[in-house]
Amino acid sequence: MRKPLGAALLALAIAGAGAVPAAAAPGPATAAGTATHRTSAASAASPASATASIQAVDFAGTVALSNCSGSVVRLPKSVDSDPALVLSNGHCLETGFPKAGQVIVGQSSSRTFGLLNSSGSTVATLRAGKVAYSTMTDTDITIYQLTVSYAQIRSSYGIEALTLADTHPVAGTAIKVVSGYWKRIYSCAIDGFVYRLKEGDWTWKDSVRYTSACDTIGGTSGSPVVDSATGKVVAVNNTGNESGGSCTVNNPCEVDESGKVTVRKGINYAEQTYQIPACFGAGNQLDLSASGCLLPKP
Repeated sequence: MRKPLGAALLALAIAGAGAVPAAAAPGPATAAGTATHRTSAASAASPASATASIQAVDFAGTVALSNCSGSVVRLPKSVDSDPALVLSNGHCLETGFPKAGQVIVGQSSSRTFGLLNSSGSTVATLRAGKVAYSTMTDTDITIYQLTVSYAQIRSSYGIEALTLADTHPVAGTAIKVVSGYWKRIYSCAIDGFVYRLKEGDWTWKDSVRYTSACDTIGGTSGSPVVDSATGKVVAVNNTGNESGGSCTVNNPCEVDESGKVTVRKGINYAEQTYQIPACFGAGNQLDLSASGCLLPKP
């Protein structure tokens, strides 16, 4: 995981508080932040498909957490008066990594987020009212509900939320991984999808595998993965194989339907987000019993 920064600076480049997934580490891309969720920076030239961006992607609407990245997101049916939501990783949760099989709903939180404008400057500090949903089971997400609405954010700071796509992304799609923590944008493409991605005690389903140009680092955990053509969020950045280990923390492995294990050193991953909209109803309220909601339940 892309280790959450802070203490992760030394040992777990991707853990969010002690030992795990991708979080940012202070300083350039050398941070130890790569626990299970990191994404490397663009070290190689982006493939042609990734460079042919149809829509400009910038930092507007992204946020910096104390140890990770994230973004203010809205659902396809959200309205301006709804309380705004912030999306990051489950391993970036301030109270520590959720255990395998654990789902956290409605947990009190007063966490703050630095809201960025298009150029990457911090224009405001937003505050959570609660953790609407968090888990590292099947996926790796934390969704915070803020104390302000989308309309209030727009009126005060001129910033629009990013919209979550509600359909499965497609291999070959040009994408941008936008890190609010590092104020860095990685460009690459979706290389494919992983049946099961296993890292330490955690297993994720149908994960996104990047092409090698997205070489994310610790602190990029929780970054929105944006479709370069539509500008919509299709996944959330979460981990990478740092040293070639197999299925260990900071070294996730791919497991196919037959159980075959594949290790791709230096390759990074994200968790799809198209499943999220079906689990929220009017007023951006979580409803895990809603028709079509497939997120794990407590």
